[in-house]
Amino acid sequence: MADETTDTQPEAPAEGRRRPVKKILGYGALGLLAVFLLIQLVPYGRDHTNPPATDPVTFQTASQKQIFASACQDCHSNDTTWWWYSNIAPASWLIQDDVDGGRSNMNLSEWNKPQPELQEIKEVISEGEMPPLKYKIAPNHADARLSDKEKADLIAGFEQLYATNPPQTRQGGD
Repeated sequence: MADETTDTQPEAPAEGRRRPVKKILGYGALGLLAVFLLIQLVPYGRDHTNPPATDPVTFQTASQKQIFASACQDCHSNDTTWWWYSNIAPASWLIQDDVDGGRSNMNLSEWNKPQPELQEIKEVISEGEMPPLKYKIAPNHADARLSDKEKADLIAGFEQLYATNPPQTRQGGD
């Protein structure tokens, strides 16, 4: 009989340990929910404005226009599509930062401002750095994954654009 008592004793502590783990996980989940709700109060990432274009340019072919629209336009023009998830922090913070950074680096809606040198644009497109991976995997952006042919077509579009309407370029990558 002594053996039966020792056989059942380990079960009681194991059962007792499950309750604290569940309780801790429950409190952890509530804590995460509270943090998620609190970060919604941070105003950054909700100013979804598309400023008016000051000097817009466009590509010559329909194919180039379509590639730019699907892979570049949201961050490199003043014609951003603000999807539903761009209103929910922390995604809203990342998206706003990407749009602000993209517009300040190159903006086809403000061609009267300094733009990067053509060689820099060609490199980031051909090496697959643009559009960035986080953009390509985001909902609604499956068509931003560019094939080699699409990359070549987009690069040709930029070459034509810089040849026919050269912008003032930033020197030294500024």
